[in-house]
Amino acid sequence: MQSSSYCLNPLKFKLMAMSFTPHPIPQHHNLDFLQFKYPTLSSSHSNLISLFSASSHCHLLAFPRRPSFRVKALDSDAPNQKDSVKVVKNESYQQWDSVTAKLSAAANIPFLLLQMPQIILNARNLMSGNKMALSAVPWLGMLTSLLGNLSLLSYFAKKKEKEAMVVQTLGAVTTYVVLVQQALAETMPLPYFLATSIVVVSGLLLNFLNYFGLLNVAVWRIWEDFITIGGLSVLPQIMWSTFVPYVPNSILPGASAFVIAVSAVSMARTGKLSEKGIKFVGGISGWTATLLFMWMPVSQMWTNFLNPENMKGLSAFSMLLAMLGNGFMLPRALLIRDFMWFIGSAWATLFYGYGNIACLYFLNIISKEFFLAATVGLVLWIGMAFWRDSAVHGYSSPLASMRDLVFGSSS
Repeated sequence: MQSSSYCLNPLKFKLMAMSFTPHPIPQHHNLDFLQFKYPTLSSSHSNLISLFSASSHCHLLAFPRRPSFRVKALDSDAPNQKDSVKVVKNESYQQWDSVTAKLSAAANIPFLLLQMPQIILNARNLMSGNKMALSAVPWLGMLTSLLGNLSLLSYFAKKKEKEAMVVQTLGAVTTYVVLVQQALAETMPLPYFLATSIVVVSGLLLNFLNYFGLLNVAVWRIWEDFITIGGLSVLPQIMWSTFVPYVPNSILPGASAFVIAVSAVSMARTGKLSEKGIKFVGGISGWTATLLFMWMPVSQMWTNFLNPENMKGLSAFSMLLAMLGNGFMLPRALLIRDFMWFIGSAWATLFYGYGNIACLYFLNIISKEFFLAATVGLVLWIGMAFWRDSAVHGYSSPLASMRDLVFGSSS
């Protein structure tokens, strides 16, 4: 944290602030929250509170600030978002908190069922000696998915969301099993597999050591830098490759992103960025992982558009499992006001799961009854999630929950 020559004596600040403020000031709230919660404070009081709240950062705010409603999207890297929303922890809230945690854990079931058929099919092909059949699943795409799982695992480990950690761990392990099978079939080069194995084992070990508070901070920062650079390098390359051959086949997007990522991380670690800049870099890994998963339905839709006949090989049951798995995590992401988690899960639910089901229906591949059941179930589920969340927060409209999710609490 950068120092400033304008720092004042913290003890003097505390004495001055206590003489003017009628209530104790929570350390975890910012000035916007204080001015909203205590509208009777005069501008002179606001000045003193500004000085006091910024004393830990050694900044001097010379003018009173008005409440600002800024999007909290980049604040999702905070350890836990529940404290950012003023909630009376009544019995109803506690019950819904427990239910949403269990729903997040239940997401493991459809996700496991989604991956197991591929693992079983690969095992049968390996035992029958049909190794070339495993090349139908591109190992580079699986590797990208694995990196996304590890990045989100680190994100949820930092937030102490153990149910979501289990989901990402299961995703990483099952994806790694597929890569092991591809390595045995020699469809994945051995050097890449060995490097991947080291990353997977290290990532799982470091994340769980960090969750239980057994990991050195410096080691954790090195891991965070690694997944930040890796995720930011892979994302633009995957996005570019989706549209080949309509765009030239090039590694320039990934190489350029790699240089930018290394530069950003280096500047953040050497203190050459502002506090907001450092926070932005810290949140990149979670967002790049989320965007990688969000790009999967875009890639799938693009493939459907180019080759509609290939939709016949797409399993409606698999798409239903994808919709269910991501949908189960929506209430939890909404409750703890995690904008990034909510956007990623909602996108996968609507566009990857339900979007492909809709494509299958409009191409007359699935029945009308299947499509209508999926549609009604999804609408009722999302409506229930918002209704229940607004109820436990004491809101009269579900729109208030969406406002909190995007802009942060204003009550």
